[in-house]
Amino acid sequence: MNMKTIYTVLFCLTAVLCITSCTDKLTEERILNCPIYMDYETLRSSVQPVAARSLVRPGKIYFKDNYLLIVEYREGIHLVDVSNPNNPQNKLFIEVPGCTDIAVKNNSLYVDSHVDLVTIDLSNINQPEETQRLKDIFPYTIPTPKNEKLPYGEVDQKKGIVIDWEEKWEKRELERIYYPAYPVYDKNYYSRYDVSSELNFAAAPGSGSGAASFGKSGSMARFGLYDKYLYIADNYSLYLFNAENATAPFSSAKQWLNGLIETMFIYDDHIFFGMPNGMLVYDLVVPSAPKYKGMFWHTTACDPVVVQDGYAYITLRGGTTCNNSTVNRLDVVQCLDNYTKYTLINSYDLKEPYGLGIDGNTLFVCDGKAGLKVYDVADKRNIDRNMIAHFPSIQTYDVIPVNDYLFMIGSDGFYLYDYSDILDIRQIGHIPVVKE
Repeated sequence: MNMKTIYTVLFCLTAVLCITSCTDKLTEERILNCPIYMDYETLRSSVQPVAARSLVRPGKIYFKDNYLLIVEYREGIHLVDVSNPNNPQNKLFIEVPGCTDIAVKNNSLYVDSHVDLVTIDLSNINQPEETQRLKDIFPYTIPTPKNEKLPYGEVDQKKGIVIDWEEKWEKRELERIYYPAYPVYDKNYYSRYDVSSELNFAAAPGSGSGAASFGKSGSMARFGLYDKYLYIADNYSLYLFNAENATAPFSSAKQWLNGLIETMFIYDDHIFFGMPNGMLVYDLVVPSAPKYKGMFWHTTACDPVVVQDGYAYITLRGGTTCNNSTVNRLDVVQCLDNYTKYTLINSYDLKEPYGLGIDGNTLFVCDGKAGLKVYDVADKRNIDRNMIAHFPSIQTYDVIPVNDYLFMIGSDGFYLYDYSDILDIRQIGHIPVVKE
């Protein structure tokens, strides 16, 4: 065999080996977070009232017609009767898989259920009933696994909603496949906020009949009502639903927003969005098409915002996924020229601020593990010198002040305060969290 033949054979062997190495499928065996599904049929037949149950992981809160509604994160809604503020009663629980936020117009409760928007009739408060479901309205999301260090297994949306994960050994081929990056819905749950509408209440705890059209949410909400519309904020977009017929809202529009949205507060014909780097303002001159009005920039941190009489109160919390800084403070911002210009009046240090609420010159601040703080804000430049009260031994999350009663939720339960005498704020009710 001459040298030319030898080189030809070696070349062919090399080519065969290269082709084989490129086409062979390699496999590996490793532990993955494998999804546990709830199929869509089960999801869409699960809304039902059941006996009252303990608070375990409470979140968003909403007041309407002598009832406080407390979201049990991703599981349902507690209905707490506060008609006797001195003795709040946990009346019943509405199972709603995947719920995180709520709003109420007349007797219609609006709640998210994973990818759907559900309407529940509360006309018979003892027998709530699902009356409408708008399917596949919201983005598909996944929960946080217990072990975040393990890689995720493939998610198949056709199988249903991911409700949990299990660690499993899985043998699979090594391929270059890029699976969608789904939003992780509960990774930063206690970093999200919201507020609904500024409303006139004809009914307050103990006041009897005569309810307003809308209820009132805390400062952590992403649901809000204005005119005939239900607004729902989700990251960079705003969903609009025409709720003129409260029992049968329909999708009206989806509008992209100028930033990453964390919270929503509706006041004085405007929507104020809290963002990691500022406050975004849209006007509601045309309720079906909110229009960008302006923005106030601040350092990057998680924040909700409430507004009253031309002033915005913004809490900023660092040490989170919003920002790893150590910024923890309250910013007071004056809104000028019909909410087109913004001036920072002053900033005040806090420990771990979350939600807040304003009633006249009284500001209630949930300062996390530092507890509930109450300030007189008549002098905007010296708020820190005018603390009215401090309740330090509770873990606070969000508040709703209404008609001299304060509803507060935290990781250790629901608290009810009477602040009719602002110099003698008293806790008059409590429903504790039962740890899992």
